[in-house]
Amino acid sequence: MASIPIPPKGVFVPSPTFFRPAAESSDYQPSVDVAAQTEHSIFLARAGITGIVLLGSTGEAIHLSSRERIDLVAGVRRGLDDAGFPDYPLMAGVLTSGGIEETLSWLDDYAKAGAQWGLVLAPGYFGPAASQQNLGEWYAIIADRSPIPILVYNYPGVTNQVVVQPETYTKLAAHPRIVGCKMSHGNVSHHVQVSLDPAIDHDKFRVYSGFGQQLGPIVMFGAAGVIDGMAAFFPKTVVRLMALLEKGGSDASTIAEIHRLQYVVSRGEEFVVRYGILGIREAVYRVTGMGNLEGGRLPLRGRLAESDWEKGRGLFLVDIENVEAAL
Repeated sequence: MASIPIPPKGVFVPSPTFFRPAAESSDYQPSVDVAAQTEHSIFLARAGITGIVLLGSTGEAIHLSSRERIDLVAGVRRGLDDAGFPDYPLMAGVLTSGGIEETLSWLDDYAKAGAQWGLVLAPGYFGPAASQQNLGEWYAIIADRSPIPILVYNYPGVTNQVVVQPETYTKLAAHPRIVGCKMSHGNVSHHVQVSLDPAIDHDKFRVYSGFGQQLGPIVMFGAAGVIDGMAAFFPKTVVRLMALLEKGGSDASTIAEIHRLQYVVSRGEEFVVRYGILGIREAVYRVTGMGNLEGGRLPLRGRLAESDWEKGRGLFLVDIENVEAAL
C-alpha cells in the first residue's frame, strides 16, 4: 500500500485566481487566466514558497465552474512540472455548502487534475447547529472516500461561525487520510492546543494558520507553518521568517532578526485585514506585475481606489517592501 503524502512544514500561499481583462472575456464575467496563474505559481516556487493552495477562499473557488477548476489545477501542475518543479506541493480548496456527494465530486476532480491534497471547508450552512460529533463524522466520511488526503479548513467568517474545537481535531487527527488543518481565525490558543496535543502524531497531522501575523507565536509552539495571503506578493520575507523559526537558536542576532521580520510581516498583514481579497489581488499586480487591475468576478469584481492603495501601502507595506527587496 502506498504511503499517504503528508504536507510539508513551511509557508503555503492561498493564491488569488487570475482572470483575463474584460475585452478578452464573455459579456458578463471575466474568463480564468490559466497562463497568468501558472506564471504566478512559478514565481512563488522560485521564491522559496513551500506550496500553493489553489481555489481556496482567496481563490474565489465558489465563482468557478467544475470545468474551470479542473483546467486551472491541471494547467498549473503542468506549468510547474515544465519549469522544473515536479511534484511541487499543491492543495486545492473544497468550498461546498456541505453536501457529501458534492464535496467528494470536487475532490475527485482535483485528484485527476494533479492536486495532492484537498483543503475542505467545514460545512457551515446551519452554523453552530452542527454538533462537534457530527462535524467529526462528516469529515471522516469524506476522508474515507476521497481519492486524495484532506485537511480540515476552519474559517468561521464564511461558515456561520462554525468552530472546530480542539477535542474534535484530536479525533480527526487519528484518521490516516486527514493530514492537517488550516485555522483561519484569531484563536491562538486553539492553534497551540492542537499543535502541542500529545495525543496527535504531529508527523502525520500538520497545523497551519491562515494568518502570517501568527506565524512566530504558533511555530514556536509546534505548528507546521502558515497558509498566508500576503506571501502571494511578498514571499521571501515570510519564507525567511519561517526558516529562522525552524532553525531555532538562542543567539541574540537570530532572535533580533526574528523579531524584526515578525514585526514587518504583522504590519503588512494589516493591509490584508483591511482590504481583503481585493487588496491581495491589487497588491499582487502592483508588486509583481502579474494579473490586471480589473478585478475578479461578481460580487468581488473591482479594485481599490488609488487613494486607498496609496494609503494602505504607506501605512502597512513600506517596511516589508524594503525587507523583501534586500532578500
